Amino acid sequence: MRIGLHVHVAGGYVRAVEHAKAAGCSAMQVFSSNPRSYRPAAMDRAALESFAQLRRDAGIEPCAIHTPYLINLASADPKIAQGSLRLLQHDLAVAALGRMRFVNTHLGSYGGRDRAEAFGATCRALETALGAIEPGVFLVLENSAGAGQLMGGTLEELGAFSRSLPHPQLGFCIDTAHAWASGYELNSGAGVDRFVDEAERRIGVERIMLFHFNDTQVPLGAGRDRHWHIGEGNIGFEGFRAILAHPELRAKTAILETPGTDEDDLRNMQTILAIQKGAA
Repeated sequence: MRIGLHVHVAGGYVRAVEHAKAAGCSAMQVFSSNPRSYRPAAMDRAALESFAQLRRDAGIEPCAIHTPYLINLASADPKIAQGSLRLLQHDLAVAALGRMRFVNTHLGSYGGRDRAEAFGATCRALETALGAIEPGVFLVLENSAGAGQLMGGTLEELGAFSRSLPHPQLGFCIDTAHAWASGYELNSGAGVDRFVDEAERRIGVERIMLFHFNDTQVPLGAGRDRHWHIGEGNIGFEGFRAILAHPELRAKTAILETPGTDEDDLRNMQTILAIQKGAA
């Protein structure tokens, strides 16, 4: 499994790649623009091509873009729905220019809208985005922590998207903290086996293209999105050891989204790499 960090690019792509390389990353994730704004950053072709070369030289591939948090393709407000689709289309275009393999997005919330109606609207928006996707780029839908009306909190619901959108460049991202918060017991080999078996039935493990590795301190099934340091929460060393060792998951890519400073990033990467090597 190739493992990396979510790296901030405010200091430039050179610094971002240097930080990822120093941490021992073999993959990485970035935002292409402000994650809390509906205004996407201008695309700089030369900078994105340089970023792609920097990653190749450092051996850090694949790279993912995480779309802005504001995306809600299910919104009944046309301005929010249209703005969300534009943000998604923007990041798919950036990924193509920067030779980034994955564009990872949250789906948003049903809010007070009829669930079937909102699900259909979301599928239509995703179909529009996939209709113009470039070769080599994959759109991956992230599971939610299952709170309130958030979409995609269960493998069953992700499976509904899988069946409705059989596009070959659509996949899924499993955030371990979100999965735990939704009631999936990932802190043991048996729990991981059950999760993988259900994922195969619901969506097909081959369509899980990305993981977000985050520990969490919330109780199982709490429905709260709280990331924590690797091995220091309820998933723990045993859970991540089981995920990394599972034969169906070894060829996947994982990104850490753990909280804290650059020093925390280094510590979490050292921990997960030690688990991967059987040294922790």
